[in-house]
Amino acid sequence: MSELAEEPVELERPQDPSHGDYATNVALQSAPKHKRAPREFATELAERAASFDEIERAEVAGPGFVNLWMTSGWLGEALAEIGPDYGGDTAAERLKIQVELVSANPAGPLTVGSARNGAYGDSVARLLSHAGHDVEREYYFNDAGRQLDLFRQSVEARRRGEEPPEGGYQGEYLNDLAQLEGDPVAHMLGEIQREVTDFRIPVDTWRRQVEIEQGIPEVLPQLDTYEADGTLWAKTSAYGDDKDRPLVRSADGSYLYFAADVAYVRDKLERGFDRAIYVLGADHHGYVPRLKAAAAMLGYDPDRIEALIYQLVHIVEGGRTRKISKRRGDVVFLNELVEKIGVDAARWYLVSRGHDQPIEIDVDLAAERTQKNPVYYVQYAHARIAGILRNAGDAAGGDDTPPELEREERDLIKRLTDFPVIAAEAAERRAPHAIPIYAIRVADDFHRFYHEHRVVDSDTEGFRLRLCRATQHVIARCLDLVGVEAPERM
Repeated sequence: MSELAEEPVELERPQDPSHGDYATNVALQSAPKHKRAPREFATELAERAASFDEIERAEVAGPGFVNLWMTSGWLGEALAEIGPDYGGDTAAERLKIQVELVSANPAGPLTVGSARNGAYGDSVARLLSHAGHDVEREYYFNDAGRQLDLFRQSVEARRRGEEPPEGGYQGEYLNDLAQLEGDPVAHMLGEIQREVTDFRIPVDTWRRQVEIEQGIPEVLPQLDTYEADGTLWAKTSAYGDDKDRPLVRSADGSYLYFAADVAYVRDKLERGFDRAIYVLGADHHGYVPRLKAAAAMLGYDPDRIEALIYQLVHIVEGGRTRKISKRRGDVVFLNELVEKIGVDAARWYLVSRGHDQPIEIDVDLAAERTQKNPVYYVQYAHARIAGILRNAGDAAGGDDTPPELEREERDLIKRLTDFPVIAAEAAERRAPHAIPIYAIRVADDFHRFYHEHRVVDSDTEGFRLRLCRATQHVIARCLDLVGVEAPERM
């Protein structure tokens, strides 16, 4: 068909099965090129398609759509390709990619906002790794500057039984820190590392601002700079930024924040990453052009810098939205959310919507272990399949595909074969929310198949066991891509 149409044929799955297993509008797109009426050209394409062994029949619909019905044999062959690693290694070019995630300053436990950063960034990293890229996760501790000074002063005040200084930090967690000896920042560094690990984010490297700042003297001479108003400025406006950025106070030689940013950009790119991805909150939107300007000023391709901006998280409990402010102490911490709903639900809900949209997590629903809870619903499908396979014992999935498949079997197989494209597009678009959406549809199709058809001791037991195993592989992979466990029993 592609040769006849003289352009690639893209297939879509019609929502109505009566319109075929797949459909294409290639006749509508390419008819003008051939100076043919679209429906006439579609008829010729349908006749050509019907001659293929994989196609049972082809029909023309509407002004020039071609609807295709696949043979049971073709669907059986597609099913046979589905294993534990199905849908991976899709990247056309394998890259070395760093994903820097969370990077909250160590002035307190991680909040739900930082948790979204971590869940989203880690899921992007998992998708990129599944696609075949060499991926490294990094956490950057902002452990220098005025905010950390205020944090230390706030803890010291609590140790003395006094109120924190103006603009300082509040919250019960400060009382716990006040009971410990030594630098509270050091304690928070260890606590955050534990929280990140418990949240199933496998950080490969940890960087600290105090270490990165040691490279600033070496990087400053490489920049396009000038002095004005008692400050050394980087001329970032000449490299795509909206304004120039301050680097160093001339009076005392103290570094301003952008100086560390530039040193960190160099540190990343000197390690050979083809792409350095920053995961940043909505309040850091202005950082994107300045980071790219820093790369360009240092002589690197600014396209090696990529920033992913995510929106806020709103926690609803008992029908009321909780406000979040770490410094005031009105904050929902990650460990509190996990205690209420568990890691699985937290990871699922934090990536269930596009990163450019705010998320509202209803704690009461997320804590439910019923099929109203989408993460439970998908996990239950995986556990149900595990139960079927246990009941089957040593029975093996047969190689033979029945000559006629039931509608629910066809629908489930077609859904499973969508996975490679879904995963590849999610990786390319940095859009892991596509995975939970797809997983729910797989679970829907499986539950529908299971309720309509017996598996063990059926006439086609071997084939149906093979279908169950393939479904289990895909669901398990979907859950893993968003950091959720795939239970064998529930």
